[in-house]
Amino acid sequence: MKIKGRVIDIHERDIYFAEIAFDNGIITSIEKMDSGPDQFIMPGLIDAHVHIESSMITPGAFAEMAVCHGTIGVVSDPHEIANVTGLEGVEFMINDSGKVPLYFWFGAPSCVPATGFETSGGIIGPSQIRDLLKRKEIKYLSEMMNYPGVISGSKEVMEKLSISKELGKPIDGHAPGLTGKDLRKYIASGISTDHECSTYDEAIEKISLGMKILIREGSAARNLDSLKDLYNSHPEMVMLCSDDIHPEMLEKRHINKLISRLVKEGYNLYDIVRSCTINPVMHYGLEAGLLRVGDSADFIVVDDPSEMNVIETWIKGKQVFAEDEVKFLYAKGGSINRFNSSEIKVEDILIKRAGTKIRVIKAFEGELLTKELLEEAGNGEYVEPSVEKDILKIVVKDRYTDLPPSVGFINGFGLKKGAFASSVAHDSHNIICIGADDISIINCINEIVRLRGGLAVSNENKTDSLQLNIAGIMSDNKCSEVAEAYEGLSRSVKSLGCPLAAPFMTLSFMALLVIPEIKMSDRGLFDGKNFSFTPLFAE
Repeated sequence: MKIKGRVIDIHERDIYFAEIAFDNGIITSIEKMDSGPDQFIMPGLIDAHVHIESSMITPGAFAEMAVCHGTIGVVSDPHEIANVTGLEGVEFMINDSGKVPLYFWFGAPSCVPATGFETSGGIIGPSQIRDLLKRKEIKYLSEMMNYPGVISGSKEVMEKLSISKELGKPIDGHAPGLTGKDLRKYIASGISTDHECSTYDEAIEKISLGMKILIREGSAARNLDSLKDLYNSHPEMVMLCSDDIHPEMLEKRHINKLISRLVKEGYNLYDIVRSCTINPVMHYGLEAGLLRVGDSADFIVVDDPSEMNVIETWIKGKQVFAEDEVKFLYAKGGSINRFNSSEIKVEDILIKRAGTKIRVIKAFEGELLTKELLEEAGNGEYVEPSVEKDILKIVVKDRYTDLPPSVGFINGFGLKKGAFASSVAHDSHNIICIGADDISIINCINEIVRLRGGLAVSNENKTDSLQLNIAGIMSDNKCSEVAEAYEGLSRSVKSLGCPLAAPFMTLSFMALLVIPEIKMSDRGLFDGKNFSFTPLFAE
C-alpha cells in the first residue's frame, strides 16, 4: 500500500512531498518526491489524558467519532466507571475498547474511592493496583488526586506510588494550585504530570521541578489560552488533552482543532504536533507509530495544518476513516451498573434555619474551582432559594446505599425557574441537582432514580430526560444520538435562565471534592482546602 502527499516530518522539522509505502501494518519506506498531491500526511493524534466516560458514550462509540478528527489513540483514565463499579468497570472499558481499532492506553485508577468523604460504588486498593499495572493494557497509574495524602505520607497512597515505580509505570498527577514546599514533596514522590494548571506561572513552577504539563481544553475546563505560551518556552514538556469532553464537542472536534487554533495563532507547527504525538508516546511508552520507517502505519491525511480537516485516518495500516465515513463497525453489547436509590419527597430537602448566615458555593464559567460566599439565611422557618440573588438549592443524593439527600446552596447557575439533575457527578457519580424550587428538584431526582441513571430537566411538572444505561454515566448509543439529546437538554436548562455554556458539565463538577474551594458531597458541604466537612450555617 502506498500514499502520497506533503509529509509533516516532526523528526527533521521539515515538510516535503513523499510517497509512503507500508505493508502488514508497518511503514517500509518514505521516498521524497519533487511534487505530489496537495494534501498533508502527519502522525496520528493522541489525546494525552481523557476520561472516556465524560463523553457519555462507550469506548467503541467514542472511537467511531474520534477517528473522524484524526485521533488514533487516547491515554484513558477509567476512573469514573471504577468509582461506580470498581474493577468490573475497568474490565468493561478494556473489553469494549477491544472491539474497535483505536488505541486505548488505560491507566490504573489511583483514587477509588476518590475520597473518604462521599459514598461511592467501588474500591481499588494497592493489591488491585499491582494486578492492574502488570497488565499490558495498563500503561500508567492514573491521576493521583489525593494530594493531601501524598503530602502527609498516607500509607495506602504511598504504597500505590511505590508499586508504580517498582513496575516502571509513569504516575499521573492532579495538583490544582499546589505550590512551594508541598508541590516539591508531591513531585518528589514520583508523580510526573499535571493537567490542572490554570495559570502560566503555576505551570512554570511545576516544569521547573521536572513535571510535564498536559494542557487541557475540554468541555468545562479550558486552559489552552492561559498555557499556550509554554510552546514558546518549554515545548518538550507539553502535551495536549481534553480530560473531560462531552458528546456535542467530540462531534465537532478533538485534538485536531486545537492544533489548527495554535497554528493560526503563530505557534510552531512542529512543536504543536510533537505535543500530541512524540511527547505522549515517549512519556507513557506507547506503541503508536510516529511516521518513520519501521513504525506502525498510524497516520492521518489532512487538508492543511492551519485547518486540520481530516481526509483520512489510518491505524496499523488500515484505513479507519475516509470519504467522511468510518470504515469499521462497532458492535455494542453488554451493560453494567450499580444503582440503589429510592425516590425522595419535598420534606427530604427542606432546610430549617439554624443561623443568620449560610455558606454558598460560587461556581464560575469554564472552571472547576469554586469559591465560598457568605449570604443571609433569611427570617423564615426554612432557608429558601432566591432567584433574584441567584442563590439556588443544590442537592446530592447517594445512589449506592440510599442515604437521605444532602442539601446546600449555590450561586452562578442563574436559573430563574425549574431544575436540572445528573447522575454524572464527579467523582462518585451520585445524583446531583440544582434548582429554583423544590417540586422541580424532586421531579428531576426521581426521574433519574426511575431511569437508574441519566440527565433530567424539570419545570412546571414537565420533565425531559436522557437515560445513561451503563453505570449511570454512559449510553451505548452513537455519539451523534447522545449529542443531540444532550444538546436538547442543555438548551432546556438555558431556557430556564442558566447562562453557562455547558451547564451539565459544570454541574457534574460541583461534587468534585478534590478541587477547591467548596463543593457538595452526598454527606454535606465540603471544604476542599482543608479537606474536611464544613457546616452550612456560618453564624
